[in-house]
Amino acid sequence: MNDFLKISGLCAQIDNNGTPKEILRGLDLEIPKGQVHAIMGPNGSGKSTLSYVLSGREDYEVTGGSVTFKGQDLLALEPEERAALGLFLAFQAPVELPGVNNANFLRTAVNAVRRARGEAELDAVGFLKAVRAETKHLHMSDEMLKRNVNVGFSGGEKKRNEVLQMRMLQPSLAILDETDSGLDIDALRIVAEGVNSLRGPDFSALIITHHQRLLDYIQPDRVHVMAKGQIIHSGGPEVARELEAQGYTKYLEAAA
Repeated sequence: MNDFLKISGLCAQIDNNGTPKEILRGLDLEIPKGQVHAIMGPNGSGKSTLSYVLSGREDYEVTGGSVTFKGQDLLALEPEERAALGLFLAFQAPVELPGVNNANFLRTAVNAVRRARGEAELDAVGFLKAVRAETKHLHMSDEMLKRNVNVGFSGGEKKRNEVLQMRMLQPSLAILDETDSGLDIDALRIVAEGVNSLRGPDFSALIITHHQRLLDYIQPDRVHVMAKGQIIHSGGPEVARELEAQGYTKYLEAAA
C-alpha cells in the first residue's frame, strides 16, 4: 500500500469572473516514496492547477476527493504546514520579492522547516557554510545571495535559485512546475543535476512539463498523460518520447 502520496478523485475549481470553473475532474495519482514521476499534457489540461492545489494556494477550491501525504490529510493543512511536512513547489514563474534579501529569506525558510522537524536551527555561520557549498555545486555566484529574491534575475537565475532553495530545504516531495520553461541547455543541465543529486529512497519528485527535453536529463520512473483535469494514461519513460514524436492525439482519442 502506498502511504506516501495518494490522490483520489480530486476535483478543484477556480472563480472565473464570478462563475466557478472546474479544472480538476476526479484526478487519481499515486507516487511511492523514492520515485520520480512526470506529468505531461496539452495546455489547459490542469497540470499547474494540480501543483497549486497540492501546495495549498487559496484561490483554488477543492470540491471533491482526497489527498494523503505521509499518512496525513494534506488538504487540511496550511501551506506552511505542508512545507514543514516536506512538500516543495518550484513555480513555473518564480515570484520577485522586492526588499527581501535572498540569503535572509532562505535562512528563515530553512530554519522554519528545521524547527518543524525537531532539528537545531542554523546560525549565521552554519547557514553561510551550507549555502555556499550549494551555490558552488550549482555554479551560482555568491553575489546572488546579497540580492533581493528573484529581483532582476534572468529566467535561468530564477530557476537556479529555486533549485538552491530545494537543496537547502531537503524536501521529501518536490513538485517542479515547468521548471524547464525558458532555460537554455546549460541551465537545464544544472537544474537537472540539482534534482538528480537529491534522488534516493527518501526523495520523490513530480515533474510537470510540456517537453520531453527535461526528461532526457531527469529519468522518470513513471510518466502520466493529463487531459481535461484527469490522468488518462500512465506508463514508463517511453511515453514521454512517444508524446514528443507523435503528440497527444492517440491518448486523447482513446480517452474520448
